[in-house]
Amino acid sequence: MGPLQEHDLSSVGFMEVAPENWINVGGHYGRKFREYTEQIPFVCHGLSLSIGGPTPLDETFLLKLKRFMDEHNIRLYSDHLSYCSDDGHLYDLMPIPFTEEAVKYVSQRIRRVQEILEQRIAMENISYYTPLAVDMSELEFITAVIEEADCDFLLDVNNVYVNSVNHRYDPVEFLKGLPGDRIAYAHIAGHYNEAEDLIVDTHGASVIDNVWALLETAYQEFGVFPTLLERDFNFPPMQELLAEVGTIKRLQEKNAHHEEQSQRFSGIHTGSNHQRTYAAS
Repeated sequence: MGPLQEHDLSSVGFMEVAPENWINVGGHYGRKFREYTEQIPFVCHGLSLSIGGPTPLDETFLLKLKRFMDEHNIRLYSDHLSYCSDDGHLYDLMPIPFTEEAVKYVSQRIRRVQEILEQRIAMENISYYTPLAVDMSELEFITAVIEEADCDFLLDVNNVYVNSVNHRYDPVEFLKGLPGDRIAYAHIAGHYNEAEDLIVDTHGASVIDNVWALLETAYQEFGVFPTLLERDFNFPPMQELLAEVGTIKRLQEKNAHHEEQSQRFSGIHTGSNHQRTYAAS
């Protein structure tokens, strides 16, 4: 948290934290964390819900999460529309087959999480790199889960772009088909070009122009919504990160055409300890 203390964060409207990294932290770091949560709105973005996994939900963790969110007045919990565990933790976010059976299974589990937390949660579209068993398209699957579970949506703009290259579809057409009325907030991040037709979602680089353009398209299509910059490693100077936050704010201001869209926030999430290889958030 040192670099954050040394800079003016007035441009940062909210922050995101992985609850798994902070739930049991006390002492000096626990006090420092509370200083931030008392000053800045926070959301939680989970790493271990494993909503599509074969093993039962970890309800003990969810009860700890609820206490943690209540203690720090955390506004929202989100996680990934993926799975990351079986008998143990896989340390990757694996894609769920796009099937009707999976829609029903995942939706029931999301509803149970919302019941325990006593609030709606948001599920994020993930990047994925391997073929899946498919009865429907990725877009149909995401939309069906959000509707069946009656939950919110975390739009990861970079993941839309990454998947559009890796799976060869039009990112704008895909974006416009997403459940925009359910967007709670968005992620934007950088990635790594492994090859001309393979992008890896690393969160280890600056956001590229094509992804910024896709974010602006989302604002134009759905209205302005809170948007968070993710960076997990290869950290540049803090001023460079804040400059990217500034780009979010400029796009929000440019596209906030109506008074009801004036509640716009840009946030930052750095050093989340995500384990990323070929299946990422």
